[in-house]
Amino acid sequence: QVHLVESGGGLVQTGGSLRLFCAASGRTFSSYAMGWFRQAPGKEREFVAAISWSGSNTIYADSVKGRFTISRGNAQNTVYLQMNSLKPEDTAVYYCAWDRGVVPSKRWDEYDYWGQGTQVTVSS
Repeated sequence: QVHLVESGGGLVQTGGSLRLFCAASGRTFSSYAMGWFRQAPGKEREFVAAISWSGSNTIYADSVKGRFTISRGNAQNTVYLQMNSLKPEDTAVYYCAWDRGVVPSKRWDEYDYWGQGTQVTVSS
């Protein structure tokens, strides 16, 4: 059974940093791309970042480029999201997702498994 468990969220001030973790289990972690999405209250779920199976290819939403970094540890079955220079508009529930293939995608329908999410709140 596939499981994705996010952690690392919390409350931080504007300009601060957080590191999110996503522990994966249930299928061969290193065979698939992984992604992070987020959803703010009253808004649709949006793409944040994604990483290829090997970690050599990453893509980002324009809104987080230069501030967020996605990485993965295949030996640990974990994907990370380092978030720096946080802004109030980054406030959302952040979800980890497992891609159907090896190439990272911005499309939510390319992902077939999702975690429960972790809340990130940035105060002004």
